[in-house]
Amino acid sequence: QVRLVQSGGGLMEPGGSLRLSCVASGLNFRLYPMDWYRQAPGNQRELVARIASDTTTNYADSVKDRFTISRDNIWNRLYLQMNNLKLEDTAVYYCHVQYRERDFWGQGTQVTVSS
Repeated sequence: QVRLVQSGGGLMEPGGSLRLSCVASGLNFRLYPMDWYRQAPGNQRELVARIASDTTTNYADSVKDRFTISRDNIWNRLYLQMNNLKLEDTAVYYCHVQYRERDFWGQGTQVTVSS
């Protein structure tokens, strides 16, 4: 069974940095694109970043040049390095994979950016 377990997040001042982690099990991790989504209060869930199996990356315009998605295919880990955090980055962040036509999500982790 596919499992995605997240860690990291928390409270940070504007301009600060946080790193999110996601550990995957139950699939051949290296073969699948992995995603980070976020959902802020009152907003729809949005795709923040994607990394393909060949490590090609894509980012939402709102986080481009500030966030970096990466993966470790030996340890089945997905990361999101978030730099120069802004107030509007406040959201619950989720890792995600589509596996055998089903969507699997991490449990979510709160990121709060506040002065």
